[in-house]
Amino acid sequence: MILPISPLPDLTFFPHTFRPLHIFEARYRAMVMDTLARDRWLALVKLQPGYEAAYAGKPAVHLIAGAGEIVNWERLPTGRYNILLKGECRIRIERELPTDTLYRVVIAERLEEIPPMTDVSQWLTRIRDACTRLLRALDRPANLLDAVLAEGEPPGVIADRIAGAVLPDPGLRQELLEDLDVARRLERLTQALDVLVNRLGGERR
Repeated sequence: MILPISPLPDLTFFPHTFRPLHIFEARYRAMVMDTLARDRWLALVKLQPGYEAAYAGKPAVHLIAGAGEIVNWERLPTGRYNILLKGECRIRIERELPTDTLYRVVIAERLEEIPPMTDVSQWLTRIRDACTRLLRALDRPANLLDAVLAEGEPPGVIADRIAGAVLPDPGLRQELLEDLDVARRLERLTQALDVLVNRLGGERR
């Protein structure tokens, strides 16, 4: 698949999530305008460390990224855009294409996750418990993540949505995006949530 890319620092775009973006740079305004005229698909990719020196050009990016469809958009009088992206899949960038556009375009392979081969209910139970403790520690509504954690949601969907919504560490989020093994992703997410809750001092009393 051929996709325009938007490289961003510290941002991980997971499948099954929504990402609102305010588009203000000229090259990305052009990208959104062209994308809306085509299939409305683009990829958000995380910049590699040290990107600052080459940000205006073509800084290095992580090869695994999230791709999705613009499902809502608003063009402002200034020419800027507010868009809403729906994450659809993971991709691996195979190579960048030469282009005369202001923005970057790549050839990418769509990646499929590896479904669990064993029972992962223990990890899902621990994730739900950790999220409950986390919300209490943060004084947030207890039902805030109910829709994300609903029974019947596929394990991979839960892993992606919780990682995208809760984990603050951009490096860890990128690692989980790159891990196609759902069972391993659930285990790593559980461990990360436990660490996060403990760091916050557990439940406030």
